[in-house]
Amino acid sequence: MATNPATKKALTYLLGVCVPSAKQNAAKIRIRKLDFDDYILMYFNKYEFVYAHDPEKRCKTGDTVLIQNLPEKLTRVITHKVVDVIYPLGDITDPITGKKVIGRNYRDHVEEDAELFGPLKSTFKYKERPKRGSMENIRDFTSKNIRVKYNDDPNDNDPYTVNPL
Repeated sequence: MATNPATKKALTYLLGVCVPSAKQNAAKIRIRKLDFDDYILMYFNKYEFVYAHDPEKRCKTGDTVLIQNLPEKLTRVITHKVVDVIYPLGDITDPITGKKVIGRNYRDHVEEDAELFGPLKSTFKYKERPKRGSMENIRDFTSKNIRVKYNDDPNDNDPYTVNPL
């Protein structure tokens, strides 16, 4: 009997967080999975890293994204594609109510409290601030390739290196 060469493969969707990557047209995604320990009967976080095809560069570092596996590998390491950016970094929306969230509280509740008791000088004004991405390459350097500096060379003036010590 001959096997059918066009077998169907199930497409799965995964939720992950975008982390810095040096690949062109691809985003590195960290996917959290729960690993069960039989000895103490508890689940522990286990992280898996995959590369997702992102030619439009829609996701930035820290964004929560929805990815889908590809029917065939694009390259040796790129096995998924970015479907949508679910939550941009720092702009969380409650999926049930659709309201914006600050920590544990809704933004509109915090603004109502500020109206009742008077606003503080230190209160962040979300409506007056531009959306994320307007300060790119001015104050937001998440689009730059950050590298780790392993030696202290006085002639190395690269501003996008980080000293791990």
